[in-house]
Amino acid sequence: MTDGTTHYTRPDVAAFLAFLNAQEGPKLNELPADASREMMRVMGQMADVPRGEIAKVENRTIPGPAGDIPIRIYDSRPDRAAGPVMVFYHGGGWVIGDLETHDPYCAEAARILDMPVVAVDYRLAPEHPFPAAPIDCEAATRWIAAHIPCTGLVLSGDSAGGNLTIATALALRDEPASKAVVAIHPIYPAVTTHNDWQSYRDFGEGHLLTTELMTWFGDHYAADPADRRASPIDFPAEGLPPTLLITAGLDPLRDQGRAYAAKLIEAGVPTTYREAPGTIHGYICLAQGIPSARDDIRGALTVLKAIVAEATA
Repeated sequence: MTDGTTHYTRPDVAAFLAFLNAQEGPKLNELPADASREMMRVMGQMADVPRGEIAKVENRTIPGPAGDIPIRIYDSRPDRAAGPVMVFYHGGGWVIGDLETHDPYCAEAARILDMPVVAVDYRLAPEHPFPAAPIDCEAATRWIAAHIPCTGLVLSGDSAGGNLTIATALALRDEPASKAVVAIHPIYPAVTTHNDWQSYRDFGEGHLLTTELMTWFGDHYAADPADRRASPIDFPAEGLPPTLLITAGLDPLRDQGRAYAAKLIEAGVPTTYREAPGTIHGYICLAQGIPSARDDIRGALTVLKAIVAEATA
């Protein structure tokens, strides 16, 4: 169902969606959570590029409020002086996704930004419903600030991870960590639990992230709509660090991302807003299936590198 408007779709996106929508068998939201997680890993192996060469990839566990939290540290240099460090929270509706599904993207971010990237493997619903994920992300970020040599933090994540980026930034705005957050980079973030958006109606079917899948995520995660961590768009944004917010043109979450960027600007937050036209939610993990995603990733990270350089000058 659409509003009657013709929406631009890139040729490689159209081809990928045609392939995806022709697949038979159960969809993510028709499987138990464990099986859906495995399906996302397999899809990533087919639809994303390999990790590529990188000097350092280190798996560690750090203490969390409910047990150890796995992290993965990427660095394009074998050693370096302390500087900014990116903390990355993966997407997947707070139910699926892990260190493996976003491994190629995190390696590419480390290469382009020329800074360490620390990916956080927070607890997932339904085994650990809201607010386990934001609690883990805040705790991990505070630990990273105190224990990983750095001069400042850059927080980033996609989709659910974009929500966790904003939630963590708000927490550290109000109660700072031992190092400052110098910039944040939410990628097609979820910023509210309500779905009354035109982009939901336009792109809720046939564009990878479906209305049924979003409902399935929401039912498992069981977020409190009145909680700032679930609906940051309903709470003050003043005092957040410089922000690069990205949306995708064919994404059900597009309009809420646009609205949050406007909220940031209204609040006086130094904000750069970019929309990747003609592409879909999840593209940062689809760089093999959608080759043009590589340019989107490179373009955004190049802008982020400049924002961080300005913020730390």
